[in-house]
Amino acid sequence: FAVLFLQVGFQKILTLTYVDKLIDDVHKEFRDKYRNEFQQKGTLGLLNGTFDFKDDFMRLLRDAEESSKVRAPTVMKTFEQSLKSQKTVKCMIETRGEKPKEKIKNKKNKSSKKEGIEAVAAPGKASAGDKQPPAAGDKEELTKDEILQKNREEFFKRHMKSGEKSSKSPKPDAHKEKGKKPRVWDLGNSNAKVLDYSNSATNGSAEACPVEEFDPDMALGDRNREPGRLYDLEYESDDEAEEEKVVQNPSKPSAKKGGLGGMFGMLKGLVGSKSLTREDMDPVLEKMKDHLIAKNVAAEIAVQLCESVAKKLEGKVMGTFTTVTSTVKQALQEALVQILQPQRRVDVLRDVMDAQRHRRPYVVTFCGVNGVGKSTNLAKISFWLIENGFSVLIAACDTFRAGAVEQLRTHTRRLNALHPPESHGGRTMVQLYEKGYGKDAAGIAMEAISYARNQGFDVVLVDTAGRMQDNAPLMTALAKLIAVNAPDLVLFVGEALVGNEAVDQLVKFNKALADHSMAQTPRLIDGIVLTKFDTIDDKVGAAISMTYITSKPIVFVGTGQTYCDLRSLNAKAVVAALMKA
Repeated sequence: FAVLFLQVGFQKILTLTYVDKLIDDVHKEFRDKYRNEFQQKGTLGLLNGTFDFKDDFMRLLRDAEESSKVRAPTVMKTFEQSLKSQKTVKCMIETRGEKPKEKIKNKKNKSSKKEGIEAVAAPGKASAGDKQPPAAGDKEELTKDEILQKNREEFFKRHMKSGEKSSKSPKPDAHKEKGKKPRVWDLGNSNAKVLDYSNSATNGSAEACPVEEFDPDMALGDRNREPGRLYDLEYESDDEAEEEKVVQNPSKPSAKKGGLGGMFGMLKGLVGSKSLTREDMDPVLEKMKDHLIAKNVAAEIAVQLCESVAKKLEGKVMGTFTTVTSTVKQALQEALVQILQPQRRVDVLRDVMDAQRHRRPYVVTFCGVNGVGKSTNLAKISFWLIENGFSVLIAACDTFRAGAVEQLRTHTRRLNALHPPESHGGRTMVQLYEKGYGKDAAGIAMEAISYARNQGFDVVLVDTAGRMQDNAPLMTALAKLIAVNAPDLVLFVGEALVGNEAVDQLVKFNKALADHSMAQTPRLIDGIVLTKFDTIDDKVGAAISMTYITSKPIVFVGTGQTYCDLRSLNAKAVVAALMKA
């Protein structure tokens, strides 16, 4: 037994070629001899019983040793004796759609091996107390260590697979119906009538939007801010200005001709002794134009800006100890700041208080292309208005996009959680007015304004569906909504990521509002909401493009994902980021 234990546990130390055959013979002999006792006594009887098997084991051991001595060592076949030498070129060629003969034979051999294994394992399963693994079969021709190791691995793999298959219960064959069934979502409904909120009794009431519990820090961000204050946009620029390189005139003498010539040439470029010409400014303006385009300023607007700066500086006498580059750069900065600060400034809080004195709601309409963040920034502006003490009614006029009403309903619940009625004398500060999907947006906006007037709301924020500027039917519907309801403020929501597209969007939106308006003086865009400003680093050119093409101010700037991420435009900060190298 000690020798057998060493052979099984330490195969590389002691090599015996007959061990596999011996184990199989011992297993069969022991099973056949004590089969009746296993069936009668059961599992507990095996622990208390004694088995006289020493003589049988020694006999089997002697037989195994003798058989290994008698067996002659196998000799490697020559090439002429192998099957490969008998194959011809014709039998090696495979035709399409025909399986090779060798593969068919291999499959037959595998199936026969499986049948042999099942036949050997069948009597083992009949005994209830036999827990030993099924036999792998007699392998009389195994003589090499590698083949022995391979057989052991196959034995254990078969044992594990048979255990897994027996544990699994057979699955009943499900009856498969022909045809493809439409998928039904858990919380959805294919019936369009379920999405109709026309007869909803809770429309516009606080019960329609129950209070939701969530983490206020995630919605507010900075807890140390001053409530109701709209902070200016900040940009951290380097205080140390880069040294300006002197642009030397090619006509002046070089420093190689003499130290005095180079000194006087440099002083001549610095001291204001001549007026600026177009030839002096062209190299600098070309670099400035490329720099503006790289910062997302529309190419057409960058050319117009540089052209206006050139006309303004042409013929101007340069100051003492100034260079052409610094002069052009300073003039361009002043022009950019002037563009970002239009003459008409929109003061929303002042206009809301003026509407309160006339006992009517202040109406703001949001419009823009798809995916720029109209609903999200509408919620931010609602939060800012609530913190300034104004009640808000949100009109869900996006009756086209799936989930638009649900998005506004979620924002309403969270805003009510941040500002519950108990904190405002029992008054609900924000409510949602909705009529479901597929309805006329202009009619919903009109009903929402009438509801706000009757219920005493201070502000009505109208959310509209996103639409591309080339879609004539949708642009006509937007012009109808604005013409019928006459809002106090029309805000175009645009993202800061665009470049030339910003010009095309604003020009075509204004043109569509003018063409499809029924009034003699059509209502156009009054201001801009610039979103996703936190994603562009210093590429702030979209702000220049939008204000230059419309001459309208940027009223709000969206800078993040929380309700507090709303800023007012700081023209100097934007220009500093724009002029940064």
